[in-house]
Amino acid sequence: MFEFFIKQVLGMKWLADLVQDIMVNVFKLDLQEKIWGSLHFFVYDTIKILILLFVLVFIIAYIQSYFPPERTKKILSRFNGILGNKIAALLGTVTPFCSCSSVPIFIGFTRAGLPLGLTFSFLISSPLVDLGSMLMLMSFFGEKFAVAYVLLGLVLAVIGGLMISSLKMEDHIKSYNGNVRELYSESENFTQKQRLSYAKSDTVIIVKNVYKYVLMGVGIGAIIHNWVPKEFILAILGPDNPYGVLIATIIGIPIYADLFGALPIAEALYLAGVPSGTILALMMGITALSLPSMIMLSNVLKPKLLGVFIGIVTIGIIIIGYTFNLLNLV
Repeated sequence: MFEFFIKQVLGMKWLADLVQDIMVNVFKLDLQEKIWGSLHFFVYDTIKILILLFVLVFIIAYIQSYFPPERTKKILSRFNGILGNKIAALLGTVTPFCSCSSVPIFIGFTRAGLPLGLTFSFLISSPLVDLGSMLMLMSFFGEKFAVAYVLLGLVLAVIGGLMISSLKMEDHIKSYNGNVRELYSESENFTQKQRLSYAKSDTVIIVKNVYKYVLMGVGIGAIIHNWVPKEFILAILGPDNPYGVLIATIIGIPIYADLFGALPIAEALYLAGVPSGTILALMMGITALSLPSMIMLSNVLKPKLLGVFIGIVTIGIIIIGYTFNLLNLV
C-alpha cells in the first residue's frame, strides 16, 4: 500500500504512462529521439509538479494559518538553548516555501529581539524543510532520500543556530527601518472557513510566483536528461570526482529557485548517475543560499555576520553531501 502511494499517488507513474501512450500511440512519436524524449520529460514533469504544487501548498498554507509570525514569536520567546533551536527549526517547517519569503519573517524576529541563534535556526530550516518538501522529494527519489534530507536539514538548522549563538554577534545586526509584511498576521483567530479561504488565496499567490521557476527547472532538466552527454555530467559531478559535492554547492548558490524548481534538475542529474549526496548539496545550495536571499539579508546583517552565516551553512551542506555519498543513503 505504501509503495503504491509513493509510486502512483506521489510519483504519478500513471501520468508518465499516460503521456507516453498519447505520444507514442496517438501522435506516433519515437521517444528514443532526443526531441520527443525531451518533450515527454517536460510535459510529464510539468503536469506532475504543478499538481503536487497546488495540493501541497494548499495543505501547508492551511497548517501555516495556525502559526502566524506573532504566534511564532511568542512560542520561540519561551525557549532557550538547544531546545529553543530545535523548536525554531521545527517551526521553520510550517512557513513559506522559499528563502525570499522566510527572510522578511526573520527580519521581524530580529526586530522583536528574539535570541539570534533561534532566529538563524528558523532561517536555515524554513526554506529547506517542510511537509511539502518531504512529500515532493518522496515522489521523485523515494522515502529514504526524503526523510534523510529533512532530518539532515533540521540538524543543520539546529547546529548552525547554536554556532551563531555561541559567537555572540548580536551587535552585527543592522537597524532595519523598512516595512516588513506581517504575513497572515491575523490568521490565529480565523474560523475554519476563513482558513480554507486563506489557504486557497495563498496557494494561488505562491503558484503564480513560482510556476515560472518550475517551467525553467523542467526545461533545464529536459535538456540535461536528453541532450547533455552523461559522461560530461559525471566528469563534473560524478562519484569519481572528489570535488563533486563542493562544485554542486557552489553551482546552487547563484540560482534563484525553490525546491519545486530545483527538483526536475535534480531528477535529470539522478538519472544521469550523479550521487545522491551531490544532488542533495545542489538542492540545499539553491534553497538555503540563493543570491537574492543573501542580498535581502544584507539589509539587516552586517558583512561579518552575513559571511559567518554563509560559511556555516555552506560547510554544513558540503559535510552533509559527502556524508550522504559515503553512506550511500539512496
